Amino acid sequence: MSNSSAYTRPADRWSPLYFLSSVGAGGLVVTFFMWLYMWVPHKGQPVPVFEDIAAAFANGAMLQQAAIVMAVLGIAGFAILNLKSLIWNMGQLARFKRTDAYGAMLGTNAESQLTALPLAIAMSINVGFILGLVFVPNLWGIVEYLFPLAMIGFALTALLAFAQTGRFIGQVIAKGGFNFAANNSFAQVLPAFAIAMIGVGLSAPAAMSQVAVVSGIAVIASTLLLVISLLWAAVAVVLGLAAMLQNGANAESAPTLLILVPLTTVLGILVLRQDHGLHVHFDAHAASGDVMRQLTVYLSIQIAFGLFGLAVLRAQGYFARFLAGRETSVGSYALVCPGVAISVLMQFWINKGLVGAGLIAKFGAAYWVLSAVAVGFQLAMIVLVLVLNKRHFSANTQAAIPAE
Repeated sequence: MSNSSAYTRPADRWSPLYFLSSVGAGGLVVTFFMWLYMWVPHKGQPVPVFEDIAAAFANGAMLQQAAIVMAVLGIAGFAILNLKSLIWNMGQLARFKRTDAYGAMLGTNAESQLTALPLAIAMSINVGFILGLVFVPNLWGIVEYLFPLAMIGFALTALLAFAQTGRFIGQVIAKGGFNFAANNSFAQVLPAFAIAMIGVGLSAPAAMSQVAVVSGIAVIASTLLLVISLLWAAVAVVLGLAAMLQNGANAESAPTLLILVPLTTVLGILVLRQDHGLHVHFDAHAASGDVMRQLTVYLSIQIAFGLFGLAVLRAQGYFARFLAGRETSVGSYALVCPGVAISVLMQFWINKGLVGAGLIAKFGAAYWVLSAVAVGFQLAMIVLVLVLNKRHFSANTQAAIPAE
């Protein structure tokens, strides 16, 4: 890292929050997989696999075939972007650790940004699993051997996240380096989001494994991460709100006010996966009406925090400054996850909640109207990712402003 005159593009002034560019691309992979998950029949397993997709394409109507093609292309394209961004960011992190800026970050509020690394790793593991389901023939025949490997990968990622948060806690409590006045955002919820993302990955075998022991271990492990994530998020939100009431919201970190939206989706999917595994293996049954109410509660939380965050962003003129103006802030990538998250949760709410409870008919008029809203959020986030990548990774004279 040299002086600022050597920077030719905003991304040259790297910070750990650039890992969110990888997370956002991975989230868009999930949104396209939701098309296949909800619209392609997959009898015999809880998720569609290569054979289901191929059969639906061969026998489906033209509109279904077009949706499958778009979904597959979307998954492939954004998976490449996700992995490319992850690798680039890891290289940047290795260089960053050799600079004075890294040492200056440790022991401050900004140190929690480093948990964007395990967040991005967990997202990429999930992306890898989706790629296997969609593109690898006969994968389901060996999937029981893959579940333990995936759980080990997520467990190692959890250890990384715990090591980072443990160091952060030790620094701020033992040395008192935490700045309450500068905590006027929800930036400190990021570690909770990282832990939740690892937890939702660990919960996948709970829903999908046919081996009760594997499913049970996944339920227990993901529950541990669920509880830790909720506790951390609760403390961080209270501290952040107190600081904002005293000092106002930090303009550059304002997108973090929306972080409760993706956190709710991730934890909501985690609970749904656990419920399915408990139903299959451990005689715990949830009625369809309960599932609809549960998903409606999650969606309501997202709407509440979404409106709150957008009200602050609008009052501060954030979009005019950092998306349309000359200024750039890496914190803008935090805007991608909320839009992706509400699109994904809406798909679950429509299909597992409303359709499951018999409130609307699958593929009926109401179904497609609501689905169009979910797809609308998805398309908006695709545009946002393209805009942000152009602003941050194209050579220009804009000033890159690191957001804490």
